[in-house]
Amino acid sequence: MDQANVSGESAWCSSPWGSQGLPVDGGRAAGREQASLPFASSSWKRVSSSESDYSDAEGGMQGKMRSYQAKVRQGALACFLSTIKSIEKKVLYGYWSAFVPDTPELGSPQSVSLMTLTLKDPSPKTRACALQVLSAILEGSKQFLSVAEDTSDHKRAFTPFSVTIASSIRELHRCLLLALVAESSSQTLTQIIKCLANLVSNAPYNRLKLSLLTKVWNHIKPYIRHKDVNVRVSSLTLLGAIVSTHAPLPEVQLLLQQPCSSGLSSSSSATPHLSTPDGWKTFPAGSSLEEASLSSPKGSSEPCWLIRLCISTVVLPKEDSCSGSDAGSALGSTYEPSPMRLEALQVLAHLARGYFSTAQLYLMELGEVICKCMCEANPSIQLHGVKLLEELGAGLIQQYKPDSNIAPEQRVPVHLVVVFWTAMLSGPLPRALQSAEHPTLQASACDALSSILPEAFSSLPNDKQILCITVLLGLNDSKNHLVKAATSRALGVYVLFPCLRQDVIFVADTANAILMSLQDKSLNVRAKAAWSLGNLTDTLIVNMDTPDPSFQDEFSGLLLLKMLQCAIQASTDKDKVKSNAVRALGNLLHFLQPSHVERPRFAEIIEESIQALISTVVNEAAMKVRWNACYAMGNVFKNPALPLGTAPWTSQAYKALTSVVMSCKNFKVRIRSAAALSVPSKRGQYGSLEQFIQIWSALVTALQKSEDTTDFLEFKYCASLRTHICQALLHLLSLASASDLPGIQETLKLHGDMIRSYILQFLKSGAEGDDPGAVHTPQERVQMVRVALKHIHRVQTLAGDTARGAIMGFLEDILTVHCDSSGEQVMLRGPSDQ
Repeated sequence: MDQANVSGESAWCSSPWGSQGLPVDGGRAAGREQASLPFASSSWKRVSSSESDYSDAEGGMQGKMRSYQAKVRQGALACFLSTIKSIEKKVLYGYWSAFVPDTPELGSPQSVSLMTLTLKDPSPKTRACALQVLSAILEGSKQFLSVAEDTSDHKRAFTPFSVTIASSIRELHRCLLLALVAESSSQTLTQIIKCLANLVSNAPYNRLKLSLLTKVWNHIKPYIRHKDVNVRVSSLTLLGAIVSTHAPLPEVQLLLQQPCSSGLSSSSSATPHLSTPDGWKTFPAGSSLEEASLSSPKGSSEPCWLIRLCISTVVLPKEDSCSGSDAGSALGSTYEPSPMRLEALQVLAHLARGYFSTAQLYLMELGEVICKCMCEANPSIQLHGVKLLEELGAGLIQQYKPDSNIAPEQRVPVHLVVVFWTAMLSGPLPRALQSAEHPTLQASACDALSSILPEAFSSLPNDKQILCITVLLGLNDSKNHLVKAATSRALGVYVLFPCLRQDVIFVADTANAILMSLQDKSLNVRAKAAWSLGNLTDTLIVNMDTPDPSFQDEFSGLLLLKMLQCAIQASTDKDKVKSNAVRALGNLLHFLQPSHVERPRFAEIIEESIQALISTVVNEAAMKVRWNACYAMGNVFKNPALPLGTAPWTSQAYKALTSVVMSCKNFKVRIRSAAALSVPSKRGQYGSLEQFIQIWSALVTALQKSEDTTDFLEFKYCASLRTHICQALLHLLSLASASDLPGIQETLKLHGDMIRSYILQFLKSGAEGDDPGAVHTPQERVQMVRVALKHIHRVQTLAGDTARGAIMGFLEDILTVHCDSSGEQVMLRGPSDQ
């Protein structure tokens, strides 16, 4: 709840004056009378606002007393509201049961709650004040309510707290829906619906029994056509809350498939006939909603009444029956008031985000809606249209991700996505991108442009591809930080497109644009630019794996130098910038070719870059930053052109990583440092004998301390940490020289049993599949031990040296125990004797 709204509502609560309740139509009034029957005999009998808020015509004391008592209750509730807003949530929720019912009240005097006022107080203003208080309690309560559990029948000697909270959620739904159908005041009705929206946004429906949302859904439908615009707007807000809470919920998916006519007037389900906007005329014949429906999941051809309703609200002229009390609507406007249209667009955006499989049936029609919105004069309508476009683009991208569980035949076909975006780029979207007088709209248009499906971008007409790239590179010079940040991010998306990432000129232009944004005064711009620089350097790494070496040869060494300098500078910035700056540094150092490393001008910058990474690894920075720094260090170690093992910075780099793997409070950072320590592929890259043994000893110590933490949240990473440490130890054994073996033997004498048990657990956990840190199959893990054994067996040692035999015996013992426990029949010495 924004501050302006809060102060307005508080003032309204404490005011003795208010508008009288509006009359309702006969059918709804009858429903309310029926719903009010349980309270008919109560002393809290509902009376009209004229009787409750004003003295009677004769100025009788009874009427005055009712009015004064109502004002006292309103003042108390206003004070309560201020108290709620000024105390911590954890303190407030200690009093939850005092104000929120968890069982039906049934008229018992001891069960008075805020719902008692909402259902029984004769003053509509007092009822509205009670609802504001309840809304304030519910706002931000998601974490508290998340403990609720009501998915199974509980037959225990005591009632768990989770069940009590679930009961209170269920009771709140019951009471608020009773209040909804019984209310006659439009202002109070708006508050009831807002309170329901707050409840829906915070309740954990994935942990509750079905039907709660269905009841809310069915009850709110009639109010979508209410005469008061505020009631209609809040009804759409509630529907938006339903489709955005824990999406996608199977219950909501079924609700969306209800027939259009269910609960709505016939006009609400009418299919809008849109006038074709400019730019949409470029669609080829047959590219329409019918074609879009070909890509829909089988069995889901039932029209979605909510999408139909929202489209109608946005594009169709308003109905006369709803226009009587539309305060604030533009004089002579043929459409619904702007708040209604904006709310409808937001609901469509929620549907595109959470239920794209339903929204995709209307892809082309929603495209027409978006174009119509962008052609309007109202900047807010334009902005929400563009945001809907971004959500649709994101949904299309999600369908084509490698980890998507959407069957190929249920995706929107790429050719249809191409038609969709071609029409968008032929319509008003380019104009929105160039509307410098509306920077927020411009920034949102950039975000929408970055949501083009990569597979579709490569099939767009050439002039549309050039348009996208040219506009983004041009807008990067914008003086507005919102536009510049959005542009930097969009360029970071485009540089990963398969059809663009090998274009040396585009990558170089993008790099120059990003480097310029990294110097911006705005932290948000620098953060987006650093993220894009990380993406751009990821592209450099991907291009290294292509058979054609032309990209590496053609990419400017001078630009590489400049990128390294800017990344070093960014690594000293705020954490939002630093985390991606160190990622970029690691990629750049990995990308450097021998021809670069040999140049004197690169030697100094390489030293500075690695020192920046080392400093970030050991400093008490944010854990995300340190994780990225350890990851970057592992990337550095992958470049055989760098003098790892002989350069002066080698010992500092290993010292930083071993310090982290032993003592960092965050286990994810420890895991990443252990992974980095197992990257070098040659013994010489680990440096001197003393350094090799220090790394080995540090890993053993880290294994020993792999469960030492006071933070219970870190325990779930223990298995993954041990996995990576065991992999690193076996990797070191597979590279060890004769001079390293005595030092390893000394460690095994002291900690051999501990190491053996953890390596056996490492081998076993892979077979059980219970280790989230596993990066090898069970067979590959066993093979790692065999490779280490084979290597140790081949090491040439001096006569009388017992270290080799001791280490071989240690490894053979591990293999024997593991094979016995798994039932494998394996020759131990066979591979090593060859």
